[in-house]
Amino acid sequence: MLGKIRALYEGSSRRAHAFRYGILAFDLVTIAFVIVTSFFPHTVAVEIVDALIGLVIVADFTARFAISDHKLKFWTRPATLADLVAMVSFLAPIAGESFGFLRVLRTLRLLHTYQLLSRLRKDFVFFSKHQDVILAGINLGVFLFVMTGLIYATQFGRNDDIKNYADALYFTVTTLTTTGFGDITLHGTTGRLLSVAIMIFGVTLFLRLAQVLFRPTKVRYECKTCGLSLHDADAIHCKHCGATVHIDTEGLY
Repeated sequence: MLGKIRALYEGSSRRAHAFRYGILAFDLVTIAFVIVTSFFPHTVAVEIVDALIGLVIVADFTARFAISDHKLKFWTRPATLADLVAMVSFLAPIAGESFGFLRVLRTLRLLHTYQLLSRLRKDFVFFSKHQDVILAGINLGVFLFVMTGLIYATQFGRNDDIKNYADALYFTVTTLTTTGFGDITLHGTTGRLLSVAIMIFGVTLFLRLAQVLFRPTKVRYECKTCGLSLHDADAIHCKHCGATVHIDTEGLY
């Protein structure tokens, strides 16, 4: 049984790749559900969906722990903590506890999708050609979701300016871009510290995205001599070792 589970999570078969794409789709749907339900009162139907999502997360978590070769190291990974919090937050309504705000940490599961990068490069030419831009966008997007979630969790119900997820996202974006309209402000020391974190780390990620968007396009081609993988589109020699490189005119290999 463990062999079949390991094959799905770590194998290279078509079925394994489809399974991992399915996990990615589940994560994206879950994030959309978290955001959408923040705009409406939590009904019984929403709590039932919460519980079902929580059970899927538990099954995924249990399977990954079962096939882990380093059980102790497994518990020290940030993604493990994110999953534990997500499981509690989705299953808490069963016990009538109000842990709904912890659901925002489920967005950290996006970090798990990074293990699909090698397959995405093979399956999608667009991803292979624009990997740096896509990754920079994902990094910025994950940061936006996490910070927006933290703002929503700490300010909703205490700050009249933060009525839903959209208000929290609006504040995050205006702070990150240093626009600062001032129509929404965060209360307390926690709010000020969150604002500082958004400005420092958010601007850095935003500039990284701008850098990869506007810098000269690099071609992904592995040098046979030194292994350097990024070269200028018109390069005929590797900048690192000087070896001749044979790059297709369209930048594909």
